[in-house]
Amino acid sequence: MEFPINKKIILFDGVCNYCNDIVNTIITRDTNDKYRFATLQSDKGREIIKYIGLNPNIDSIVLYEPGVAYYIKSEAILKIADDLGGKFTLLKAGFLLPNGIRNLGYDYFAKNRYKWFGKEESCMVPTAEIKAKFLE
Repeated sequence: MEFPINKKIILFDGVCNYCNDIVNTIITRDTNDKYRFATLQSDKGREIIKYIGLNPNIDSIVLYEPGVAYYIKSEAILKIADDLGGKFTLLKAGFLLPNGIRNLGYDYFAKNRYKWFGKEESCMVPTAEIKAKFLE
């Protein structure tokens, strides 16, 4: 499988309103063009999930660094926040908590995200300005 050179890939829930807002925030803050995106529901997202050996029914953000490693749940979020810098580096304090405890909070939030923020009937369609950031 071919991946964009020197890019990290973020897989996310494309029907989740909150997740879409976070992706748009990452795109805005990604001044060094480090990231590419795919929804978990897309063919490319499912292909990547299969390639890295995750459960095809995963319902978590995934940060994949081709040839290096992948991260899910709170670890993915903290690694992305660290990359973005600025005020997001404050989230690095989350690394002081054990992964299991962080993921309890992550799982609670993920379980309630549709109730709190809503969801769409289909995945977001990237605008022309950001289309190049998405894997097809």
